[in-house]
Amino acid sequence: MSLNVLRKPSSSFEGTRLPAPPRGPVKLTTALAVAVLALAAWAQAQKPAGVNVTADLPAGAMQAKATTACTECHEARIILQQRLSKAAWTKEVDKMTKWGAVVDPADRDALIDYLSTNFSPDKPAYDPQRTAGAGKSSK
Repeated sequence: MSLNVLRKPSSSFEGTRLPAPPRGPVKLTTALAVAVLALAAWAQAQKPAGVNVTADLPAGAMQAKATTACTECHEARIILQQRLSKAAWTKEVDKMTKWGAVVDPADRDALIDYLSTNFSPDKPAYDPQRTAGAGKSSK
């Protein structure tokens, strides 16, 4: 038997130096990313506890599908404040689908009909519910 078998195998990294930690723009980018994530976590924690962000969508055959597809990324009030034509809702649904909203192709047209019926330009402007302590007091 050879003595080489008993020796510790050499590492392919032996004698190499690790690169220096990033400096300059990379370090700044990392710090900014951490700050943005911390700010997002803080903003999420600031939502009022009693607010239901999905119950506001009007009843209809596509209410559940709209809730599932749309409120995965944003609150219902984003939809509630829109007043778009059917053509504009079509563009919006297609854009959101490209950005990752899960809309079954078989439901696409019915979802657009639901949105354009309930949130069309001829509907009154969105009037959000006010909650106690939500605004500034007038003194």
